[in-house]
Amino acid sequence: MEYQPRPEQAHILEEAMRHINSVPYDVSARWLFYRLRQGSLYRFKEDYHGKFLPLTAKARKQFYKCPSGQWRPDTLADDTRGVIDYGLGFDDERAWLEAIRDNEEFAFHRWLNQPYYMELWFEAKAMRGQFEYYTEELPLLPFGGDVSIDAKWKTARRLERRGRQFDKPVVVLYFGDDDPKGQLIPESALADIRVWCPVDFDYVRVGLNPGDGERMGIPENPEKPGTYQWEALDDDQAGELIKDAVAEYYDTMALENLKEREQPVTKEFRRRFQEFIFNWEDVA
Repeated sequence: MEYQPRPEQAHILEEAMRHINSVPYDVSARWLFYRLRQGSLYRFKEDYHGKFLPLTAKARKQFYKCPSGQWRPDTLADDTRGVIDYGLGFDDERAWLEAIRDNEEFAFHRWLNQPYYMELWFEAKAMRGQFEYYTEELPLLPFGGDVSIDAKWKTARRLERRGRQFDKPVVVLYFGDDDPKGQLIPESALADIRVWCPVDFDYVRVGLNPGDGERMGIPENPEKPGTYQWEALDDDQAGELIKDAVAEYYDTMALENLKEREQPVTKEFRRRFQEFIFNWEDVA
């Protein structure tokens, strides 16, 4: 059934879309809220979570059409906190050429001889280093709590592209806390991702699952007795869970064979590129 907001809500969505269309770049939800607040469509800061986000979330999920355009899951960009770095380069032409020689490597795509395309999703952003350590060249998606609509849309599009590109079954392994919120976070994300992703994929919740805490002797969350957090696993336990889950869907020997085939190509490229640098200097 087509989404039909109330007249006052439709007016806000129309004004919001006009603000979005007024600039040539992606805007965040917070930026848009303050534009609307300056126009007196919202009065209080508390309206951001209480009114604005629920309204725009529904419009995006329902692909609501208003006179100025159509809302989509990717209409608003995620807020970012990382440094946006510019101004870097090289001291001279030779430094650039040497960087190409030393850094460029031939690589097959990692799914060439694999039975599946696989991604690992996990709840705690703080555990990224752990997952990078116990996996090798596998796509990782840290959730860090509830997933934004934009991130879910991009995930659905990515799974579709990869599934079609590699023509393989797609599987997602999930790792998170054993508590009500830890169970809800991935299920809520999956509900939208599955709707938006036309490529079928399998979802496997590896852990923590009910019973894992007691079976593995993990300390309970002291603030919520009877629940267990992923961070409470010691490193050996976490590593075993991750590696055992990956091994069921990923052929490490196939990866090693690809790496062996890549090495002579990279070596020959660097040899020939060094000759190019030498000859270039003669004529530069």
